[in-house]
Parts: sequence; structure tokens; C-alpha cells
Amino acid sequence: MGEALWDVLPEGKKIGGAPANFAYHVSQFGIPSCVVSAVGDDTLGNEILDNFAAKGLNRQIEKVPYPTGTVQVEIDQAGIPQYDIKENVAWDNIPYTASLECLARKTKAVCFGSLAQRNVVSRETINRFLDAMPHDNDSLVVFDVNLRQGFYNKEILCNSMTRCNILKINDEELVTVSRMFGYPGIDLQDKCWILLGKYNLRMLILTCGINGSYVFTPGNVSFQPTPVVEVADTVGAGDSFTAAFIASILKGKSVAEAHSLAVRTSAFVCTQQGAMPLLPKELTGC
Repeated sequence: MGEALWDVLPEGKKIGGAPANFAYHVSQFGIPSCVVSAVGDDTLGNEILDNFAAKGLNRQIEKVPYPTGTVQVEIDQAGIPQYDIKENVAWDNIPYTASLECLARKTKAVCFGSLAQRNVVSRETINRFLDAMPHDNDSLVVFDVNLRQGFYNKEILCNSMTRCNILKINDEELVTVSRMFGYPGIDLQDKCWILLGKYNLRMLILTCGINGSYVFTPGNVSFQPTPVVEVADTVGAGDSFTAAFIASILKGKSVAEAHSLAVRTSAFVCTQQGAMPLLPKELTGC
């Protein structure tokens, strides 16, 4: 749930936004998925809808009287993206509808972030969706922290971590969150154990770029090194990691198996231009 937009890259525009990336990659693993967002009644919005239709991606995307979102993306020499995210756009204003409530009631797993909560309309829609989901031990509620341009605050982060049972965060975001929450002086793993316990999480996923990634569960931690690949860009790599991991857990795989597949999927996406490349069958099994 959240932002559907155009990433305007040096070589042209590509559809992006974490929710679309996540839903698209989940679908490539053979699991029914749906992207929830909003676009404007404009050419860019129609292009997004046409693109998702061509990909066979299920969607509940409302047209609202705001422009379709865009992000100016500049890639530095290390292949790391820098973002200029336009404000007061369609995905800031996702309405809560009867059809969205119906979707929530049959949703097994949801992924949402902090960026889509910068505006009160979409923030309230996300919270109402989470309230309407089944509250059982099998439901996966994934909060994927994405701190961008100051579009976040302690209240939003705290509320989201309280509501989720899986937290995904990278090392830079963890440092920022730790400063906000008042425990900056301890190492990254200790910070993760604190968050896991404080918010009663089932899992905490920590990605550290070239330094590997961790999945913390109560009493255990899984580590995977980051594969060395020729990086085209890293746009959407984190979303593909999350999608592969959650798809594996939904299929009954172990944390270690899910973590391994997530790392390999993310590494492949880094070798491709844009956020939504077609994944090879050796990854998806489909």
C-alpha cells in the first residue's frame, strides 16, 4: 500500500514506488497480489494503469484530483539513487473505499512504508486497512521503513512499528531511528534486539548494503553476505528483497531459506535498470 509513481531516471522514466515494486515481485513468485494506491486523471496516471494491466498486476488504484506522483532520481557513481519526491500528489490522497475494506478482510500479508504516510489522507487509509485485516497469528504486517527527505516523524514511526509484526529497515535508517528513540550509543545488532523486543516483532530484517543483511527472530539471527554483482542501479532492490522474503514465508519456507532467496533476488535486480525487471525462473520457480 502507498505510492505509485514515475521514477524519472537519467535514461528516461520508469514506473516505481515501493508498493508497486513489492506487489509486482510477489506476483512473480506465483502469489496473488494487489497494489493499492492512487493516480491522477492524467496521462502519467493512465500510463501507470496501462502498464500494470500489461503486467497482469492486480490493482485497486483510485483516480483522484491530484497529479500523478513523480520522483526525480539521480544515480551517483556508486549506483546509489538520490531522490527528489514531488509533494501533494495523487498517492498522498488514497481514499478508503468499500472495495478497499473488502480487500483488507481477505488479505494475508500487507506491506506499507513511512513515506506514504506523510499526508494524513493516505495515513488514515493505511491505518483503517490494517484495522480491517484479519487479526490472527498467520497474518504478516510488514512495515518497510523508507526515510526520505524528512517525510517522517517519531509518531508515525512508533505507530507503524506498534502495528507491524515484521519490521524491515536498513543500517542508515536504523541509526536515524535509534537517535530519535534515544539509544544511539550501542551497536546495530543490539539496536535490532531492542526493537524486536520492544515492539513484540516476529521478525526484524536489517539490510546493510554491501555488508550483508540480517533477519532477527526471537532468540535467533540469520546472516547472509551480499553477492558481488555488476550494479546497474539499486532502485527497487530493497523492495524485491522484501517481496521474495515474504513470498517464501507465505509458501512455508524457513527464515533461512527465505533470507537466501531474498538476497539472490535483490542482487539480480541490482544488475538491471529500473525497479521492476522480469525475474528469471531460477529465482521464482514459476
